Amino acid sequence: MELDASETAELVRLEESLWREETRFDAERMNELLSNEFVEIGRSGRIYDRSAVLAVPHQEIKSVLPLRDLNCRLLHPDIAQVTYRSDVNYTSGRELAQRSSIWKRTSAGWKLVFHQGTAIPEDSDSRT
Repeated sequence: MELDASETAELVRLEESLWREETRFDAERMNELLSNEFVEIGRSGRIYDRSAVLAVPHQEIKSVLPLRDLNCRLLHPDIAQVTYRSDVNYTSGRELAQRSSIWKRTSAGWKLVFHQGTAIPEDSDSRT
């Protein structure tokens, strides 16, 4: 059970779109992408539901794209996991995180069900 090249490309495009201001702060597009049961565990350890994520005010996103070390795999015929390393520059400093997203294939396309970010100290090797 594997994703084909077009499915992988679509998931990469969707995941990277969430790191672009024009998508992340487009309420209509985010309503299309987030499943009704969406939950996020942020890199801070806080838990966010769909409504909290949709309520985040517009802010600048200085994310390094393309996303680093990105991998996609099927967990079930209609469930995919996307993992990667994020690198974002905020006014408070650079933040690195290991990230994992779970996407569900629906008749309307892929929907994001779950996302988690785990902080990485800047001086560490993320592969150990």
